[in-house]
Amino acid sequence: MKIAVIGAKGLPAQQGGIERHCEELYPRMVAQGHSVDLFARQSYAQIGDSGPYLVQGVKVISISTPLDGGLEAIVSCSLAAMSTLGTQYDIVHFHAVGPALFCWIPKLASTAKVLVTCHGLDWQRAKWGKFSGRLLRMGESAASRHADELIVVSEELRHYFRATYNRESIYIPNAPGALDRSDPDFSFGASLGINPGRYIIFLGRLVPEKRPDLLIQAFQALVPEGWKLVIVGGSSDTDAFTAQTIGLAEGNPNVVFTGQLVGSQLAEVIRGAGLFVLPSDLEGLPLAMLEAMQEGIPVLASDIPVHQQLLSSDRGMLFEAGNLESCTRQLAWAIGHPGDLKIMAQNAKQYVNFKHNWDQITEATLTAYKQLLHPVQLATSEAVTTLSSSGNSKNMYTPK
Repeated sequence: MKIAVIGAKGLPAQQGGIERHCEELYPRMVAQGHSVDLFARQSYAQIGDSGPYLVQGVKVISISTPLDGGLEAIVSCSLAAMSTLGTQYDIVHFHAVGPALFCWIPKLASTAKVLVTCHGLDWQRAKWGKFSGRLLRMGESAASRHADELIVVSEELRHYFRATYNRESIYIPNAPGALDRSDPDFSFGASLGINPGRYIIFLGRLVPEKRPDLLIQAFQALVPEGWKLVIVGGSSDTDAFTAQTIGLAEGNPNVVFTGQLVGSQLAEVIRGAGLFVLPSDLEGLPLAMLEAMQEGIPVLASDIPVHQQLLSSDRGMLFEAGNLESCTRQLAWAIGHPGDLKIMAQNAKQYVNFKHNWDQITEATLTAYKQLLHPVQLATSEAVTTLSSSGNSKNMYTPK
């Protein structure tokens, strides 16, 4: 198959769940003999490359615009969609509801089948203004009306599209990526002034809906002896919020801001953590949490539905989303009960290894492509099961 991918900022993945999702998914498809062109924003593309370049066999095609920020995203996605017209692509796959605003374009003059993967309800994110929020809602609606197939990464999103648009979707979750090797001597961590097992880690973009500010406030209210808080991540068109967040911990040597980390340094800081905390008000299916669970790091998270899905059955701890007192109380309990957390972390690791596997996710996505190109009855396929009692909800992902 010849596949076009629209919506990722680019490859190699630097920051962002969609980019990491694509970096895991599409090289696996290339390894099976498929051709993948990923349209990228020039501002994110590999430095020094003005033309297409390869990342693990995926051809990355930079789209140049004179704009930046949100406008660059909109214009580059529209240009990418137009670039598929008249081509011989079999599949055009849009990632996220913003880019899906243009998912109708490939249908104008091509025979390609169009899929949209919804990674989250982006219009709910606090960084977007009213105009951007309306565009994102329009993209969500366009995906529901025009996509030949809709994929969602969580059960919550599957229920949302059914209730809001009467649109059935395929549930194919995310999975954690394999972290790089890290220094067993913990030299980078030592340079930050942290000790293995004695720090809390937040990993994610510094944006309002992820609530790093709430975690900082809870940590500073608790003042756990011998512990530090490490905030890993950078701004995502949210410089003012990032500055405010850093300002909350001004003068506190026990709160460490690392900025964006990648590779072995990121792996070292994740593996050395005593507790991973994700206080978000909004998530699709958080790759950062899955990575922590895969590494056997105990997890504390806000009680939004997707976190409940991941941490139920004694796989982690929850606190009331947005509630500082609840966050502080659960943080104190977690620090004081390492034995209980170790058991939860072991449960979580087993769950992720069984339920969130990139090889199986790749096969499920390819099955969705093939079903569109060559419609057949897949009721007996190992990759397809019926999830709902009504019998009309599809799940293309069944762990073996």
